[in-house]
Amino acid sequence: MAMALTTSSSLFISKYSPSSSSPSPRTTPFLGFSLSASTNKPSLQSNRLFYICCQDKSSAIPAEQQWMFDDLTGPDVWNKTWYPKAKDHIPTSKTWYIVDASDKILGRLASTIAIHIRGKNLATYTPSVDMGAHVIVVNAEKVAISGKKRTQKLYRRHSGTPGGMKVETFDQLQKRIPERIIEHAVRGMLPKGRLGRSLFTHLKVYTGPDHPHEAQQPKELPIRDKRITKQT
Repeated sequence: MAMALTTSSSLFISKYSPSSSSPSPRTTPFLGFSLSASTNKPSLQSNRLFYICCQDKSSAIPAEQQWMFDDLTGPDVWNKTWYPKAKDHIPTSKTWYIVDASDKILGRLASTIAIHIRGKNLATYTPSVDMGAHVIVVNAEKVAISGKKRTQKLYRRHSGTPGGMKVETFDQLQKRIPERIIEHAVRGMLPKGRLGRSLFTHLKVYTGPDHPHEAQQPKELPIRDKRITKQT
């Protein structure tokens, strides 16, 4: 084992040579560690240099940052990101909205409902937390669509048995279960998973102008999209 010491920069350089007069590469440590991990592969360590730089001065903390290390039991000064606590999204304090689906375009209405259910209209919106509101939809049977979707738009469901695929058009489903049309559109705009299933329960769809949520005192759903109403 051959070692060279430079006192000016405190730099240690060590090189392993198989023709060294040392009895064994394991017996001569390099700062407490043997350079050769195994004797059966000396060629892997034959031409390798090891550099270790040592500084005499210890790292100093800038004076303007010293306050970060004085009191570690105080507030978290490293992480400034706000995250909602349980008191910020109490289920009983959520807002309730109501919207009339008469002559409203299905896709534009569903996107507006999904935004308020997720809480994307709030400054406290957090993707992984339920920060939204409840939305009530009335007159679901009067929702409108554009183009030829009334006969060309298809809804599929499967019973789970072989050959159990059922296909029906928008017009057929609107006559049978009109609430399912809006529910299907809003569900596709919510997250997929446990959070999405929980958010979907905030949607209440009813046919006709009546609903059983008068005690919640719902407000009118704010709609900014001017094209949401079908032009006749």
